[in-house]
Amino acid sequence: MIAHIINTDIYGRGILKVYLEYRLQNFNFLKNAAKLLLDNSEKVLIVSSFPIPPMNICETDGPLGALALYKAVERIGGKAEIWAHEQVKKALKPFKVTLVENPAIEDYSILVSVETAGRSKDGDYYSMSGLRMLTPPFDELFLKAKNIGVPTIGIGDGGNEIGMGKIRHLIEKHIPLGEKIATIVETDELIVSAVSNWGAYGLVAQVSLEIGENLLKDWDERKNLEVIVSAGLIDGIVKKPVMSVDGLSVEIHEKIVELLKETVNYQL
Repeated sequence: MIAHIINTDIYGRGILKVYLEYRLQNFNFLKNAAKLLLDNSEKVLIVSSFPIPPMNICETDGPLGALALYKAVERIGGKAEIWAHEQVKKALKPFKVTLVENPAIEDYSILVSVETAGRSKDGDYYSMSGLRMLTPPFDELFLKAKNIGVPTIGIGDGGNEIGMGKIRHLIEKHIPLGEKIATIVETDELIVSAVSNWGAYGLVAQVSLEIGENLLKDWDERKNLEVIVSAGLIDGIVKKPVMSVDGLSVEIHEKIVELLKETVNYQL
């Protein structure tokens, strides 16, 4: 049920078709990701940044999901740190999270990416509209992690994010401009969602079921969104600092969060 909720494709950009086919290949993707996180929560590096071209301002999708995961890891007794674009760091500072620069992969037990650009087959980074992005190569750490055996989780909603290389064939099949924008960067586990923040919330919800405690119970979507919008982050669709994420009003996001909370409560 959680996987269905986070893949509610309200604006119909094709991710629902990707999700339905991916679910046939990896039915327990949420449960598998939750287990991987729980088994490696000693020191978690969470990465999130997606600068929207042409203004090169980071969007509101991603940072909130990263924050929710950070809080969940700390709640279950693990340690988390966040690596992000300077704009995202500024937006997250009021939440008193641990922010890092130039992290060394050897220092972490697992890497989690939430809405972070992954390189395409031509080596560049692209937005959903096919515009070339200017972004630090956060995906380098994930490529290195694969080589040395550090587990990774990717969360994405369009096919151009770290981790979605795992299902590149589905992105090229179902997503407009998929052949161009699809990333080649894979992760050990991948969470597909209609909005990447929802994918992170879905992971927190699944972890909640695994440990028997609702880790989303205190999450306030509106209040948290207000903080990062006031810091200058923008809606990636409308390209303005407004109270929406991916073109969907804060009221819609609040409803998705409430539905996840109640789903966890009911199953617990």
